Amino acid sequence: MTSPAATGSRTALVLPGQGSQRPGAGAAWRRFPAWSLVDQAGGLLGRDCAHLLLTADADELRATAQAQLATYLMSLVVWRSLPPLDVVVVAGHSLGELTALVVAGVLTPEAGLLLVAERGAAMQQAADAAPGAMAAVLGLSDEVVAEVCAAIEGVWPANSNAPSHLVISGTIEGVAAAGLALREAGARRVLPLPVGGAFHTPLMAPARSRLEVALRAAAYAPARVPVLSAVTVREHGPDVAGLLSQQLTAPVRWREVLEALPARGVDRVVELGPGGVLAGLVKRTLPGMVVQSVAAPDDLARL
Repeated sequence: MTSPAATGSRTALVLPGQGSQRPGAGAAWRRFPAWSLVDQAGGLLGRDCAHLLLTADADELRATAQAQLATYLMSLVVWRSLPPLDVVVVAGHSLGELTALVVAGVLTPEAGLLLVAERGAAMQQAADAAPGAMAAVLGLSDEVVAEVCAAIEGVWPANSNAPSHLVISGTIEGVAAAGLALREAGARRVLPLPVGGAFHTPLMAPARSRLEVALRAAAYAPARVPVLSAVTVREHGPDVAGLLSQQLTAPVRWREVLEALPARGVDRVVELGPGGVLAGLVKRTLPGMVVQSVAAPDDLARL
């Protein structure tokens, strides 16, 4: 992780979750040696993984299982293509926490791939059985959003992403009712998200139980660099499987993860993969932080 050739910046790598996938995101990377990860993934899963990064359209990539696999693979290709950096901590948003554990050496890319595939399938199965919805809420504090959700059945705060930028999740009816109440409470905007499940809520309990079986069977190595959990806002310890399964039903405390970075000496945050979502959240949460996003090969030269 650390090299004398590194730039001198103490870097945090952040890995995106579902929603960052983009059609054709892999086209510019397919000639890089790291693209072999995509070919290997296809062999391991028995499917055309390259299609997800090259030719799949937005509708196909919106499906949970497809979106998670595409996001994971794209982030790994970018990671394997990085120049030497002084990485002092890594973190991932939702699905990205699995990717972060691969980056830190806790999981192999192959083990991570199988877990991502199982995670996506488990979450899709739970969403099909109990359809849900999610919505971004802009302009209200965590406390106000939590208070509104507590008064409405079937809806919960799911992500605290940045100051006055949250996501709620729950039943379709619960999210709709909360949206109206949040607008009345002064929300600047309430934006439905293009997902079909109540992710990061108790409604994902069946997915959590299914995924935990695979997580408990996986092999984990000591981390080469600290990995911050967005469930606890602490470093991952021995119970990686427990935290990763808990994540499916617990809120993502991303704003707190970002706020913990300066105390670790971080002076630059680098997002790996397309979308630029996490880079935007860093800018809102840590205004003085140097932020870079590596979505295309040209971005590598700026690191």
